[in-house]
Amino acid sequence: MSTDDRTGWERENRTRFDEIVTNYDRIRWNYPDDLFADIALYTGQRKEIDTIEIGAGTGIATRPFLDMGYTVTAVEMGESMTAFLQSKFKECPKFNVVTSTFEDALLVDGNYDLIYAASAFHWVDASIGCPKVFRLLKNGGAFALFRNNAIPPDDNELYEESQAVYEKHYYDYYKHERRPVKLSSMTLEDYQKPSEVYRGFRFESLEQYGFCDISMKLYNATLTYDADEYIALLETYSDHRALPESNKAALYAGVKEAIIKHGGYQDLNCVFQLYMGRKPGQND
Repeated sequence: MSTDDRTGWERENRTRFDEIVTNYDRIRWNYPDDLFADIALYTGQRKEIDTIEIGAGTGIATRPFLDMGYTVTAVEMGESMTAFLQSKFKECPKFNVVTSTFEDALLVDGNYDLIYAASAFHWVDASIGCPKVFRLLKNGGAFALFRNNAIPPDDNELYEESQAVYEKHYYDYYKHERRPVKLSSMTLEDYQKPSEVYRGFRFESLEQYGFCDISMKLYNATLTYDADEYIALLETYSDHRALPESNKAALYAGVKEAIIKHGGYQDLNCVFQLYMGRKPGQND
């Protein structure tokens, strides 16, 4: 039975990741090296950069900035995630973590060169979060948001059979009109539309919050998972985790069966999306 208006992406579901720390760190994707290089270029390629990471999770997007010599203050609301981060980066003197939602975190205004979030800002109330980022940044400081759009090939039998399983066990719980946007045919111009910025980050534009020098970049990659790995990946998606246990078990079993039937591997054509803006400097 459909729940009328539930999507699995409700803000209260942001706590679900704290239940799956080890699996999350093991199975979630890394981001392209070029993406981090472009952020470094945007921030001026300086070494002494103070940053905030919003929703650090298990630190998948933290290590590259530490390796560049940046100081990273991670804001992470999950206690288990926080403990994992503290252990993972215990040898890094330029890392510290604040256990809090970003909305409630006590941080110093005008103190940071870069604030970023990796597949996390959609969990923040943008009406609070975007003005807060603006206040926390130094003049000329950068706000970088990035995420992955993972797109199964939609022109083969595996996709068709998997979709049939979703019809029975996913879309009988969530409304059909809540289906994901068909990303496989999207262009850079599509990703720049306010509706698509909203879909990814839950606000329509950085300009509306006073940011300038706006940039949107895309990076393509193909990731391949065996059947067990793919089910483990699905288990890190909040909408899947929010399903009733009976739906979830049947969905995972059906998808796994389809993958095994069609060679044992699932490809994802990934579009990594980087959206950046700058707080105006004194001369802007």
